[in-house]
Amino acid sequence: MSEERRQLIKSVGFLSSVGISMVASTFIGLAMGYYLDKWLGTTPWLTLLFLAFGIAAGFRNIYILTAKELKRQAEEEKKEKRDGDR
Repeated sequence: MSEERRQLIKSVGFLSSVGISMVASTFIGLAMGYYLDKWLGTTPWLTLLFLAFGIAAGFRNIYILTAKELKRQAEEEKKEKRDGDR
């Protein structure tokens, strides 16, 4: 497999994980708030609060995933540079 194709597959995998992370955390927060509102009778306040928590958690996950990916890319570049100097 060519190097360009490998990079493309890695990029698509990274972008997929970012999107899934954002959507999943938002829906989990929404569901938790909705069911707590139904149980406690506080409609719509807990739904809105937990939706906001879910969105914040999604952005936090994006930040963490992006930081890991940037670190991995920097390490790859260092390794390629070291291998190229030999």
